[in-house]
Amino acid sequence: MAYDEGLAQILRDDLAEMPGITEKKMFGGIAFMLNGNMLCGVHKAGGMFRVGKENEAPALAVEGAGDMTFTGKKMGGMVDVSDDALVDDARRNTLMELAYNFVGGLPAK
Repeated sequence: MAYDEGLAQILRDDLAEMPGITEKKMFGGIAFMLNGNMLCGVHKAGGMFRVGKENEAPALAVEGAGDMTFTGKKMGGMVDVSDDALVDDARRNTLMELAYNFVGGLPAK
């Protein structure tokens, strides 16, 4: 099953005015990169945000956010989000802000 293009478009629209954003296919979905570093994305079961380990607790407090696992292992600093959380402007904006604050501080690749 492919990722939901409608969810990808929501993120695309949010990021349209942000400099340094590119798209890259990965994890069976699409990731949005900020200066070459993964910021957020969508996959077949919802979405994800790279918030960093220091922002995990506030990100996980957002309804619809949970631990991101890949091949059965937790990915530190990443949160998985439900479709409902992605389409909700307030929840998505909170997660995007946490992700941008973390990823924006990383050196460009």
